Amino acid sequence: MENKIEHIKNEAVKELATASDKESIKALSVRYLGRKGVITQFLRNIPGLPPEERPVAGKKANEAKKFLDAAFNEALKELERASAADDRIDVSLPGRTPSRGFLHPITEITRQICDIFTRLGFDIAEGPEVEKDYYNFEALNIPKNHPARDMQDTFYVSEDIVLRTHTSPIQVRVMEKQEPPVRVIAPGKVYRCDSDLTHTPMFHQVEGLLVDENISFGDLKGMLTTFVHQMFDTRTSLRFRPSFFPFTEPSAEVDILCVMCRGKGCRVCSQTGWLEVLGSGMVHPAVFEYAKYDTARYTGFAFGMGVERIAMLKYGIDDIRKFFENDFRFLRQF
Repeated sequence: MENKIEHIKNEAVKELATASDKESIKALSVRYLGRKGVITQFLRNIPGLPPEERPVAGKKANEAKKFLDAAFNEALKELERASAADDRIDVSLPGRTPSRGFLHPITEITRQICDIFTRLGFDIAEGPEVEKDYYNFEALNIPKNHPARDMQDTFYVSEDIVLRTHTSPIQVRVMEKQEPPVRVIAPGKVYRCDSDLTHTPMFHQVEGLLVDENISFGDLKGMLTTFVHQMFDTRTSLRFRPSFFPFTEPSAEVDILCVMCRGKGCRVCSQTGWLEVLGSGMVHPAVFEYAKYDTARYTGFAFGMGVERIAMLKYGIDDIRKFFENDFRFLRQF
């Protein structure tokens, strides 16, 4: 019996010496020490031995079991130590260049718009997103119960407080504090109750205002033509269509030649060859009266555009909601 248990132990040690991974070592442990293992079966068969052999056989079997259990555990620890040594940092290796961040396309287009107009002499102005009804509507010639309020789909915080529906209130605030000449653009977030492929409840606008003596509609056309040519290219034509805005008179929508089909007609431009990009017009005298400007001396123009609209046209994006879904596959393209 002593020779048999010694033979079993030696065989286990030989097999352990050839085991090269955790799975092999664990398999050996199960084969020799598991519930149905070789040594376990030997221990179970000891009661069948002659009485004089049982004590020695039991002692040798338990010693072999303890020895092999320690050997298997030590082999596993040795593998773990070797693996940890392989994972240590080699300070002699060249460093890994971290990935660079990038601007969101809305931020990028907003900066491009602001850069164009600041080169043309405009200052950048900011104002609150939670705005008084007075600045958002009344001071822009949109009194209470005016039908134009329905165009805005406003989020009301209270009866006299709203989430601004455009950045035009910033223009009023600037005119209250500054005498002409005034030349500002007002980028920022705006809010309206609207959501579909081309509208979201929160979006971004850039409004512009220029007030001085002898400002005409021709100045407005020249300024916007320069902007469009710098934002897109000099092949992009413009057209001005009569429109209505309570705070400008006369008012005009500005279309550009479709950047997708170059005027030939496609799905994006509904086969018209033109795409609407912004609204504009000469500042209504009533707005100047709120700001206490001399309407006999000063004239001015204003314009406003959606940043998402410009970005969609510049990058060929067909769904405005992609800007806000935070899909890295989409955002990394920019």
